[in-house]
Amino acid sequence: MDKNIILSVKNLEVKFKVRDRVLTAIRNISLDFEDHKVVAIVGESGSGKSVFTKTFTGMLEINGEVTNGEIWFEGKNLLENKKDEDWLKIRGKKIATVFQDPMTSLNPVRTIGYQISEVIMKHQGKSKEEAKKEAIELMTRVGIYNAEQRYDEYPFMYSGGMRQRIVIAIALACHPKILICDEPTTALDVTIQAQIIHLIKDLAKEYNFTTIYITHDLGVVANVADKVAVMYAGQIIEYGDVEEIFYDPRHPYTWGLLSSLPQLGEKGSELFAIRGTPPSLFEEIKGDAFAPRSDYSMEIDFIEEPPMFKVTDTHYAKTWLLDPRAPKVEKPKAIQNLHEKILALTAKGGIYGER
Repeated sequence: MDKNIILSVKNLEVKFKVRDRVLTAIRNISLDFEDHKVVAIVGESGSGKSVFTKTFTGMLEINGEVTNGEIWFEGKNLLENKKDEDWLKIRGKKIATVFQDPMTSLNPVRTIGYQISEVIMKHQGKSKEEAKKEAIELMTRVGIYNAEQRYDEYPFMYSGGMRQRIVIAIALACHPKILICDEPTTALDVTIQAQIIHLIKDLAKEYNFTTIYITHDLGVVANVADKVAVMYAGQIIEYGDVEEIFYDPRHPYTWGLLSSLPQLGEKGSELFAIRGTPPSLFEEIKGDAFAPRSDYSMEIDFIEEPPMFKVTDTHYAKTWLLDPRAPKVEKPKAIQNLHEKILALTAKGGIYGER
C-alpha cells in the first residue's frame, strides 16, 4: 500500500437483513484515504455514508454484515477482526468518531470531566490526576472557558454547541490517527456550525490526524475538504479534489447536488430540486442507479452499470457520459461559472468563510 494512504477500502459490500428481506447498503466500494487529508463524503440521506464509515470501526448494527471486501489499516485487514476486544484496539483509540447528536454520545448522569478522563485512563493508562489534568487541557483547547470550574458539570448544563465540543474532546483524548465526523453540525445553528467547522480544521492541523467528514451540506464541503467522494445508492459515483468536484463535476447526480445549493439561488426563481427518489436497495439495481432521475440518461444507462471513468489522475466519475461514444452535453445553467459564484459567496462569508 502507498505510504501516503492511511486507509484503503477494496470492493466493500454491506448487507442488512430486514425481517425476511435483504438490503444491500454498500455496493462494491473501493476508496483510498490519504494521510493528513480531509475527505468529505456527500450524498442524500440513505445513500450509505454512515454505514460505509461504520465498517471502519466495527460498529454496524446487529443485523448488518460485511459480505465482501477488505479494509486495510496499518498493514492489517480490519475485517479479520471477529471479536469486540479486537475492535476496541481500533475503535476510539486509532479511529474515532464524532456523531451528529452529542446528547446520544454523552452519559447524562456522569460529569463532563469524568467522561473525558475515563477515556484517557482507559486508552492511555494514565492516573486519575494525570487524566484530569489532560481532560481540562482538552476542554480548554476545544473552546470551553473556565474548564477547571466546569469539569464537574453535567451535559444538561452545556449548550448544544458546547456539548459538541466536549464530544470532539473525548474523540481526541485517544490521539486518533483518523477522525470521522458524522454530520457534526446538523443539530446546531449556523453561527455555531461555523465555529465547530473551524475548530475541527484547526485541531486537524494541530494533532495531525486524517479527517473523514460525512455531510449532505456542500457549503461545509467547499470550506473544509481536500477530497470529495459523492455517494449515491450505496456506491461512490464521483471522486476528486474539492476544486474538481465543484468546478468540473462530471456526474449528473453531482450536477444536481450542486444546483441544489440554496446559496446559488437567484431572487424570484424557484430553488432547484432533484426530481424523484433514490431506488430501493432491497431490489437489484440494473444499469446506472441514478438513471430514472436524470435528464441526461441514455438507453445504456438502464441496461449496463457504467465503469468508473478516469477524468484526471485525481478525478473519477461513474457515468456513461464520459464514454467517448456518448453525446456531448452542457452542464445545468445553475452550475456554469460556478468558480466565480463560489468565490463571490466565500468573500461574503456565505459558505462558512474562507478555506
